[in-house]
Amino acid sequence: MGADDAYPEEGPAHQVTVSSFWLDPAEVTVARFSAFVEETGYVTVAEKPVDAATMEGLAIHVTAALEPGGAVFQPSPDISLSALSWWKYIPGANWRYPRGPDKPRAAPSEPATQIAFKDAVAFAEWAGGRLPTEAEWEYAARGGRVSAAAQTSPPDNANTWQGIFPVQNTKQDGFEGVAPTGCFEPNELGLYDMIGNVWEWTTTWYAPRHRIDETEDPVGPAPAESYDPHNPGTPVRVIKGGSYLCAENYCMRYRPAARHAQDTGLGTNHIGFRVAYDSIKDK
Repeated sequence: MGADDAYPEEGPAHQVTVSSFWLDPAEVTVARFSAFVEETGYVTVAEKPVDAATMEGLAIHVTAALEPGGAVFQPSPDISLSALSWWKYIPGANWRYPRGPDKPRAAPSEPATQIAFKDAVAFAEWAGGRLPTEAEWEYAARGGRVSAAAQTSPPDNANTWQGIFPVQNTKQDGFEGVAPTGCFEPNELGLYDMIGNVWEWTTTWYAPRHRIDETEDPVGPAPAESYDPHNPGTPVRVIKGGSYLCAENYCMRYRPAARHAQDTGLGTNHIGFRVAYDSIKDK
């Protein structure tokens, strides 16, 4: 688990063991999430007004920032390499309209995005499962291989960014943004889109280094030990797998060991999830 030859938060590389589990072969689609909403009446975080009390310490300059919505990738024309210029909070963005209400509705076959952590947990419980831990997710992404060699270019069987990020997207893989699930060949375990397309939630709290004292079914740091040095004071979990925004010239996170911190209370249009199960009868 982990790697020592890429980003520092991926280390140290160490050996762990995970118990048997089942995993959805593909990311949860808009169609599946729609069935969940229709049956339960569930309302996602992105569809609820932002609680100003949770924004204590942050400067809220516009009323729109408190309206229901989510973060949408919209790179600034000034071609800045600052991530702050790539994302905008768009009122009305949610799993139905992940890029905003003025953009096309999400296709049923696309992975559900604009999903906050608690939304993914609610769906997983409804489906009879749970979200995977980071260790489980990484094991599955490795396709049964005990170790993975350093990978400097994105795999062919993944939806990633081709061209110079964030200003040139050649779309050589046929997709400018999110692709329908299952468009690319599965890995050795029959799992689709474990790399690229959209990042995926795990249950593991984020810390900028791996714990090496957990060798059996590691769950990661306790909530009190979790932190993101780039976003202090915000609850963050680990997301895995990279997305259609990962590029050779910038975000080389199209590897099983790659990981990133994500605010648990915010949805974006490049994060989705899949469900894990402890037994086949759960599934």
